Amino acid sequence: MPSDTGSTGPNHVLEFPGGYTRSVGPVIGRFLSELRDGRLVGVRTAGGRVLVPPSEHDPDTGEDVTDEFVEVGPVGTVTTWSWVAHPAKEHPLDRPFAWALIRPDGADTALLHALDVGLFEEGAQPPRFLKTGMRVRPKWRVERTGAIGDIECFRPEVTVINAPTRLEYELRGGKALQRFLEGISEGRILGHRCPVCEQVIVPMKGLCPRDGVATTEEVELPDTGTVTTFAVNNIPDPRAPDVPFVSAYVLLDGAGLTMLALVAGVPADQVRMGMRVKAAWRPREEWGRSMDNIKWFEPIDEPDVPFEEIKDFM
Repeated sequence: MPSDTGSTGPNHVLEFPGGYTRSVGPVIGRFLSELRDGRLVGVRTAGGRVLVPPSEHDPDTGEDVTDEFVEVGPVGTVTTWSWVAHPAKEHPLDRPFAWALIRPDGADTALLHALDVGLFEEGAQPPRFLKTGMRVRPKWRVERTGAIGDIECFRPEVTVINAPTRLEYELRGGKALQRFLEGISEGRILGHRCPVCEQVIVPMKGLCPRDGVATTEEVELPDTGTVTTFAVNNIPDPRAPDVPFVSAYVLLDGAGLTMLALVAGVPADQVRMGMRVKAAWRPREEWGRSMDNIKWFEPIDEPDVPFEEIKDFM
């Protein structure tokens, strides 16, 4: 009947007092009864297909379905979806969600239901992970009555976790590392010369990784060197000035092995093999027994080293 809402014309309401009651029959009735018990079932057709939601007739042939019910899911696959950025009061969720056609495992057809992706901001755009083929499972209501609403919504399968992780530990270096860090605390870079190959190993390790012999002869190296190879990183790092940043293997002048360090003071896309660099030391008052005394290596105005001269240090 018409109702006056103060607008230019009446609103019309169609209502069944007490609700609209109908018989659901044995096929749909079985489906709803299983929903009430927290299960999804389909019905098998004469041709062997499993229909979910069940239908009394095969939609392809019009024939009656069999009396064989098949439990499916509960996990399913999104076959297509439509995003709802601004839910209306009639919608099943009060936050952005997707209407999705979901094919439960073991079924040949899909059912339409709400897909909750965990967004709460009104007007939010669909997240990147929402896509056809994603795996989802139902969120069941605690109180169920035997209706499709017994499934509150579907939610994505958990495929990634982000767990807070923190590990505190104390590193105690051997004599060689302690001596190396002592030098760093004085603004000096120390290495060990191998008595066999005569290469200078830096940071000093107390042995030569090539010949396996003990090393004791100390050599002080300059803080200049050459980039042999490098990687451009796009994940933030508290030690780096910007993103993207460059981590590189630097061959210090006079050294026989490279050392890993950051390279800054130049755009990441301008770093190159053979580039000459120099250590950028922090202010003296910030020094400690740590490689953090060197913030990174920066380019210097010297010609690049030819590839042939550094190819053995890649």
